[in-house]
Amino acid sequence: MLLSRHQVLARRERDPERLERSAYLLLSRIDTQGPMSIGQLAEAFGLDTSTVNRQTAALLRCALAERVPCPDGGMARKLRITPEGRRRLDGDREVNRACLARVVAHWSSEEIQELEDVLVRLNRSAEALEGRHWPREEEGGTSTACHPPVPGASAPRAT
Repeated sequence: MLLSRHQVLARRERDPERLERSAYLLLSRIDTQGPMSIGQLAEAFGLDTSTVNRQTAALLRCALAERVPCPDGGMARKLRITPEGRRRLDGDREVNRACLARVVAHWSSEEIQELEDVLVRLNRSAEALEGRHWPREEEGGTSTACHPPVPGASAPRAT
């Protein structure tokens, strides 16, 4: 929580172009899973559709996302990241990585690996309790819905 708060505070003070937390989360999910409807986003985050509708309207106003036809046809529309949304999401991710790198700068590679392993386990346990699994790019480069690992199997790394 402290690390997250540090990053959120740092982002607004240093660069007003940094994404709001909700925009970062929505764009991250769309980036990982591909175009999603408002209903799919609401389900993914366990939020009311009206809440997600307001948040996605802000993304559309700022040209960070755009509506595209559903590939399955019909009237449904999905949200996709625009090039501007991609640029800003990538920029925020890089700042977050740099911030974390400063925090662990004096840690050994073993300590960093241990932290990564424990955080993966923590995230997967939280996902299992909620019944909502965050899709991740697996080591093979394809994005899949992530489910708790089978005991004894090696867990893919979280991004």
